[in-house]
Amino acid sequence: MAEPSLFGEEQAKCWPNLEIHRQWLIMRGQDLLQHYRQARVAGGFGSLDDHGKLPDQAARTIVTARMVHCYCVASLMGVPGAAPLADHGLAALLDGPLRDPENDGWFEEEGIDGRKQAYVHAFVALASASALMAGRPRADELCEAAIAVIEQHFWLADEGVMAPSYAADWSDPEAYRGANANMHSTEAFLAMADATGDDLWLNRAVGLVKRFGHDIARSHDYALPEHFDTDWQVLPDYNHDRPADDLRPWGRTPGHFAEWAGLLLKVEQALTGRGQAAPDWLLEDAIGLFDSTIARGWNIDGAPGIVYTIGNEMEVSVAARPWWVQAEAANTAYMLHCRTGQARFEAAYRMLWDYIAGTMIDCNKGGWHPEVDRRGGRSNRVYPLRDDLYHAFQATIIPLMPVSASVAGGARSKTAV
Repeated sequence: MAEPSLFGEEQAKCWPNLEIHRQWLIMRGQDLLQHYRQARVAGGFGSLDDHGKLPDQAARTIVTARMVHCYCVASLMGVPGAAPLADHGLAALLDGPLRDPENDGWFEEEGIDGRKQAYVHAFVALASASALMAGRPRADELCEAAIAVIEQHFWLADEGVMAPSYAADWSDPEAYRGANANMHSTEAFLAMADATGDDLWLNRAVGLVKRFGHDIARSHDYALPEHFDTDWQVLPDYNHDRPADDLRPWGRTPGHFAEWAGLLLKVEQALTGRGQAAPDWLLEDAIGLFDSTIARGWNIDGAPGIVYTIGNEMEVSVAARPWWVQAEAANTAYMLHCRTGQARFEAAYRMLWDYIAGTMIDCNKGGWHPEVDRRGGRSNRVYPLRDDLYHAFQATIIPLMPVSASVAGGARSKTAV
């Protein structure tokens, strides 16, 4: 039986089509942009605490790159004061202490010469692409630098994926393959395709979503594993002693099911927008992954919200509800409703935003709580700090535009309010 769809007056009543809802999203987005201005430090941007203060002055590459991306998008939307913050982050990524002056590439944090991570470099690439689309000075310089590092070190052409990490001098490649870094690389590649017009990046994004969002996801009933060895065998016990790791937790991550679902829809839009055929599995697998997010993540311990991780038997592993999980699920519910017209996706969108508004948004101190427990109280098992506005800000602007291959590309199209 076909899923019911919304038409005519009922479609007009959907939240993303209501002016009050759209204005509410805009105000929440502006609150976030203002709150995170306080994260500026000399070397880029740092992490805020629950009071909106900086516990130290150290810059972090992921935070700085995400802030560049967000403030570039805000500048495209006409937000005063956004462009200078984006330019500060661009200069920090190019000239500051986060960049390795000897071997090139970027460290994770100012003053820490640790391993160089694909996850980190994916966000540098995303920042450069968004800066290009926003017309920021030196954006082309950062884009060239990011591409050079990806091409020389991270992209494994024979596998069609990103290598996970290296020592600071690019020795000691890590014997591991992971979903998370490749997921954010897909996002970055879609933005690079929009920014440069080069289909190389789109083709790589297609290959990544096919591997993870189609082949692997379908073979595991859309409960996507995260960790693999170099022969692409699942590592079921990887980080078993670190279930609350913020990047590579043990088990499976329902929020990532939703993010991959959204990326499948973005790849579909990128292909059709270029007049290319989009395979049917892009939509089919997006629906499968989103349904798995809700079935395996929402309310599975008797309380609302999507949990951080589940174990290999689909049991709750870490019950905390992170901000980014709820935000990404809301984004994908919106995109699936746009794509299909099915009422259940709009209902899921409302459910998720009701939860975000009542639980995640900090009405007293600003910003969003990074994570809450099953009762809705502040938890800090995974995320003790408020790193940046990236996931939350995108959740406030994605429903203001049609489904787009990249957020900056959608903002650039001038279809956003």
